[in-house]
Amino acid sequence: MTAPAQLDVSVALDLYRRMLVIRGVEDRVQSLFLRGEVYGTTHLYSGQEAVAVGFASALIDGDRVACTYRGHGHLLAMGTEPYALVAELLGRQTGLNGGRSGSMNMVDPEHGVLGCYGIVGGSIAAATGAAITLRGSGAIAVAYFGDGATNQAYFFECLNFAKVLGLPVLFVCENNGYGEYTPFEAVTAGGIVPRAAAMELPVTQIDGMDVSAVREAAVEIVARIRAGGGPEFVEARTYRFVGHSRSDPGKYRPEGELDRWRERDPLTVAATLLREQLGVDAADITRIGSEVDAELDRVQAEALGAPFPSPVTIPEFNDG
Repeated sequence: MTAPAQLDVSVALDLYRRMLVIRGVEDRVQSLFLRGEVYGTTHLYSGQEAVAVGFASALIDGDRVACTYRGHGHLLAMGTEPYALVAELLGRQTGLNGGRSGSMNMVDPEHGVLGCYGIVGGSIAAATGAAITLRGSGAIAVAYFGDGATNQAYFFECLNFAKVLGLPVLFVCENNGYGEYTPFEAVTAGGIVPRAAAMELPVTQIDGMDVSAVREAAVEIVARIRAGGGPEFVEARTYRFVGHSRSDPGKYRPEGELDRWRERDPLTVAATLLREQLGVDAADITRIGSEVDAELDRVQAEALGAPFPSPVTIPEFNDG
């Protein structure tokens, strides 16, 4: 494994820290959910951190991002404060959206996040629409979506629309192998990449478990789109280490599959790169982990102590 030319130590350390924050937040969210502190449902991003962090590192102020319902990692990668996200999931007034959005519907316009979309493929349409307004500005829109969304009408309509109009939009398919509980190969005729290629979008396939590889590809792709090259498509092969949602134990996975993917844990891959290619001392890597853990423990404690929003008074319906 060789570090890309543009990945210096400070950048690599920042990418690693951001992935640690995402993993740490998701671990705490899972624990809080099991304690009954998080209402509704949750879709965790654990295992896919390298995709959101790698692409976010190539974006600038003015760019726009649309996420899936598995959007915690995208928000944190774009700069949403961990406290704001955790407090929102706990339904607290101090949360990102006042404690009223829940896990699947958070928005953070300050950091360029148009929203998380519970509708499969909804992020594709949102980013394509944003790209219309961004034409000629030098900014771009990014749509994150899963492999299951490539079977939705949004996918075909929006890729076609973006290509015809030459929109500055990047379509990132986070192919984690499963559409909810079903292997993508079982329901996706002809594969994913040929679908984008058929509409003549430039296509890049990347290792979504290696943040350095994601960043290297992202920097080049984003630069082309920003320069007026039109839409592009990325398939990032990744894997979620948890079930689809809170009620999914993942028993449909073949025996040993999860263990094999855990050998490519994005955190392990990044830590190995830091040590073996960039010469970072193992003690310094451990220290970063301890700092992140301490900070997230504080975040959790403060969020749990925050007030709930005031009840909304619903006016009586007057049919008179």
